[in-house]
Amino acid sequence: MSGQTSTLISNIGELMTQDAEHRVLKDAAVVIEGERISWIGPASEAPAADEHVDAEGRAVLPGWVDSHSHLIFAGDRTAEFEARMAGQSYSAGGIAVTTGATRAASDEELTRLAAARVAEAVSQGTTYLESKTGYGLDLENEARSARIAADTVDEVTYLGAHLVPAGTDPEEYTDLVCGPMLDAVRPYVKWADVFCERGAFTEEQSRRVLTACRDAGLGLRVHGNQLGEGPGVRLAVEFGAASVDHVNYLSEADIEALAGTWSGWDAATGTGTRGTVATCLPACDLSTRQPLAPGRALVDAGVQIALAANCNPGTSFTSSIAFCVTTAVLQMRLSVHEAVRAATYGGALALGRESGHDVDGERAVGSIAVGHRADLHMLKAPSATHLAYRPGIPQTFAVWRTGVREV
Repeated sequence: MSGQTSTLISNIGELMTQDAEHRVLKDAAVVIEGERISWIGPASEAPAADEHVDAEGRAVLPGWVDSHSHLIFAGDRTAEFEARMAGQSYSAGGIAVTTGATRAASDEELTRLAAARVAEAVSQGTTYLESKTGYGLDLENEARSARIAADTVDEVTYLGAHLVPAGTDPEEYTDLVCGPMLDAVRPYVKWADVFCERGAFTEEQSRRVLTACRDAGLGLRVHGNQLGEGPGVRLAVEFGAASVDHVNYLSEADIEALAGTWSGWDAATGTGTRGTVATCLPACDLSTRQPLAPGRALVDAGVQIALAANCNPGTSFTSSIAFCVTTAVLQMRLSVHEAVRAATYGGALALGRESGHDVDGERAVGSIAVGHRADLHMLKAPSATHLAYRPGIPQTFAVWRTGVREV
């Protein structure tokens, strides 16, 4: 061992690595050294370490990787939720309600609210989070949201193209998103996103946003095909976006197009050319009463998928990835292993953090492998199957994030 403190976690009943070999090890052990995983194997062969944790037969998974959230906001949309449950259909316009409250909040309040949401997610096993801007919707407030997000989460996505503010000319606002607003957020963000949907941004406006953000050096994501079939998936594939999110309404051509982006990818080893991840957001689907994304069809077609919470005030006010995994198993017809993989490795894949021991100063996340970041989620149960077998029962026992036990 090096000079860093090491921790041995042994007597693990089930270790679901979600690594390239998709290993599920019984009676296993893991050694954490500093912020990295330094050893994995049978408990009987584990090396000595400075500290020892007895898992007492519990299961250990990678920490959840939440690749889609909207954590920088203030205000409440309970009334909208109640109206939707009473039969009112969802539309993108509700975003404007949150915009007003977010603009009115102080930096300190927004930071406090976002930090509390991150802590809530971590307490449930999430160890790596993306969050978007998108509730400021003017230059000053989008830049402020990006700055606060950069101090709060692991990955920040620019979503100035969330909605055209009321009373604003759509073309003029798109110009702002593609120009001065993009320049203002650029120091704080890695990704850019666009809500390509009726009531939000048209195909042509979305194309302009994606082109400008790509030219600015940002990675691309797309909100697409949430409220009906549309151009979102086609644009994501055309621009080589890292992910297209929601994907509730997919034609056979959409699924084939997404599958085609993975044709040069070796799923067994995680090598080759990465394609566009289809990110499914089942908690949002339930809240908006949209059809669940066709996860089974996507997986069977060879598309890599992710599961994310989409924590936001209007359509998915939850940070529970476990709830998403449970829903994916019980209602989307994924196996437990497929659902857990989508919520760990799949999220990392959607964020470009699935491989390599040190990428831009960040170790790989979403899987348990030597050299990867020590993000571990220990359950109260002997296997991950209990996440779906006992729906609604909290299963998190302990969480390590960058090698530090936080729960």
